[in-house]
Amino acid sequence: MTPIAYTSTVNKDVAAIIQSIFNVEVEPEVTRPDPRFGDLSTNVALQLAGQLQEAPRAIAEKIADTLRATGNYKEVSIAGPGFINVFIKDEALLAYIGKAPEQYFAGKNLVFEYSCPNAFKELHTGHLYQTIFGDITARLMELGGATLQRTSFGGDVGLHVAKCLWGMVAELGGAHPEKLAEVDSDPFARARWISTCYVKGASAYEASVETKAEIDELNKTVYGFHSTDDTTSDLAKMYWETRQWSYDYFDAFYALIEVTPMRYYAESQTAVVGMEVVKEQLEKGTLKESDGAVVFEGDESKHLHTRVFVTSKGLPTYETKDIGVIWLEKQDYNFDHRYLLTGNDQTEYMRVVFAAAETFRPELTGTMTHFTNGTVRFADGQKMSSRLGNVTRDIDVLEIVREKVAELVENPELIEPISLGAIKYAFARYSLGGDIAFDIEETVSLTGNSGPYLQYAHARARRVIEKLGYTPDMPTEIFEEDRTLIKKLGEYSEVVSLSIKQLQPHHIGNYLFELSQEFNRYYEKNRVVGDKREAHRAGLVRQYADTLKNGLGILGIQAPDSV
Repeated sequence: MTPIAYTSTVNKDVAAIIQSIFNVEVEPEVTRPDPRFGDLSTNVALQLAGQLQEAPRAIAEKIADTLRATGNYKEVSIAGPGFINVFIKDEALLAYIGKAPEQYFAGKNLVFEYSCPNAFKELHTGHLYQTIFGDITARLMELGGATLQRTSFGGDVGLHVAKCLWGMVAELGGAHPEKLAEVDSDPFARARWISTCYVKGASAYEASVETKAEIDELNKTVYGFHSTDDTTSDLAKMYWETRQWSYDYFDAFYALIEVTPMRYYAESQTAVVGMEVVKEQLEKGTLKESDGAVVFEGDESKHLHTRVFVTSKGLPTYETKDIGVIWLEKQDYNFDHRYLLTGNDQTEYMRVVFAAAETFRPELTGTMTHFTNGTVRFADGQKMSSRLGNVTRDIDVLEIVREKVAELVENPELIEPISLGAIKYAFARYSLGGDIAFDIEETVSLTGNSGPYLQYAHARARRVIEKLGYTPDMPTEIFEEDRTLIKKLGEYSEVVSLSIKQLQPHHIGNYLFELSQEFNRYYEKNRVVGDKREAHRAGLVRQYADTLKNGLGILGIQAPDSV
């Protein structure tokens, strides 16, 4: 990784000098040379030679002379045909350590919608990924100065609910809400039972024309529970109670994986608002009637296809419900910008929803961003599906990782934080957009690029400090053997700033692993306890441990003092 903590300073200085001397605007490329030659290097003189019709070394001499005159650098030299190498002043290197990240979202009111589980369904690994990644990204927004509201959105009405309710009736031998008391009261056990009923209903829906018609009618009935406020019929009692079971399950899941809860918007709530919008837009002509349905006409030139907003049976589609949640989030929080995280398969769909929202309400134009993620794939490359039950549940992944971690640690109290650290880091190390390769063995490894490895590295550093019997201060000077480690420590703030700016936490994970590798090289060559420079080096160990802990904290990972 290029030491980005210092490139911006060098970049700006060199660009300003070139503008002043040669009246040329340029974006200098700044790289890291062999540490013996400098902290940073640029070949900008070679880039300009042709344009200026001048020898690159002569250009480099002029730039270097002016760089030296700024007094910002410890040393400036020229190598080869015109490479400019600079050493950063020691005090500047030390000043970068602990610097606060850039406040890219200062003064901004943001809404971030993610996780989005459906009631009456069990959560799978995709939800686990989106919830963890969303929680980390939300933390980046807050670190960047945003006022943030975390939200989530999911279906408590719709065909999947009707299938599940049909399965419940079949499982209980009729609409007998009193029999629900026989189901285990544990939230995860209840979710498992609900999932079993859903699978039964989904299978029956595909197997029989008569059952399909029955479930389709039940779908209308569920909408009726809301429109008529039916809470007393037996079927309605079953619906309302098991819907609450789903919400309790979501809360238990979020607590289990230690993420900040979100405000949940239900489709039954957003559908009402969405239908009001549909009515208004029909009158304005931005929505059209087609074969008894209401549609938003696409525009192929803008890669927008036609979407149905209300079916010919008069039921709102996902499009209408998504419009409703946008309207409610704007009403409730008056966001400056709204972010949404979904799977890649929602890209085309959301493009139409956003276009429709901006058409209906032009002030929303440019205020919404759609992030997408790929599929979580295990080592065998299998994609997950929940339609007929062949799904990898979130709890299954947690249990498998726990079992592996239990084989590695002696203290049972550490199994949970290390297991969560393993999973969160495994997800955070990937840039958003592509598929996520999830290998259990790599995830729990104590020797590779993993959460447990970094947790162990942190604990190891804390043990060194513990042996001292005192809390060391930050170093105030730099010895030659310290320089590379101190430069790496100084990169932390800018790496976090880059992650905030791009809303991509993988930069932090990569940096922490590189930092741990750099510290290992330093520690192998430089004794700490008992050395004449003990206090100085112990200060570096402390700063290293603090940096690891802070970085892991952004990723939602605990950093135990012992592992």
